[in-house]
Amino acid sequence: MGYRNAVTRRAAEIRLDALLRTACEVIAERGLANTRTADVAEAAGVSQALVFYHFATKDRLLAQAFAYAVEQDLARLDAVLRSSAPPLAKLRRMLRLYAPTGRATSWSMWIDGWAESLRTPELEKLSRRLDLRWRQDLAAVITAGVAEGTFDCPDPAGAAWRISAVMDGLAVQLAVHERVITRRQIAEWIRLVAARELGLEPSQLD
Repeated sequence: MGYRNAVTRRAAEIRLDALLRTACEVIAERGLANTRTADVAEAAGVSQALVFYHFATKDRLLAQAFAYAVEQDLARLDAVLRSSAPPLAKLRRMLRLYAPTGRATSWSMWIDGWAESLRTPELEKLSRRLDLRWRQDLAAVITAGVAEGTFDCPDPAGAAWRISAVMDGLAVQLAVHERVITRRQIAEWIRLVAARELGLEPSQLD
């Protein structure tokens, strides 16, 4: 009986994970405000009743999908930080991970999440968690680079906020105003800003 219950729980967890992944894709396409439980059910190929089995309300579905996206991004960030790479290599990876030149789906969802956070406290809490975690980890990598003499930066925390602010602003432009700037331009500008903050040459961040 215990084995059977464990298998049943595992099957439910797999279904939940698949539903959350699908919900993130639907939200990225339709937006948080325009996503219905029926949309997620149709995209996942399941009944709406199964969606409500896992999520009692639409608001709970949206909040858990956003939390799922947060956890995925934090897991990718943790993988960079746990590596034995030197600070410069970690910085390159973090810039590639966070920069708007990466996954368009992820950035569309985050921009929408920021907007909805103005009205939804639970979403605000989740988005703030990732924002602060990203800046704290970036500041820690910069601090480590200063300590070993690779970076020249008197204010790692401030530099982390300024670099992040540039990437956030460019992400909005890329996602909202198509063809105004190119991904290549964005990558060059991010390297330029980060290099100036840390006393590097932009080519060192390629």
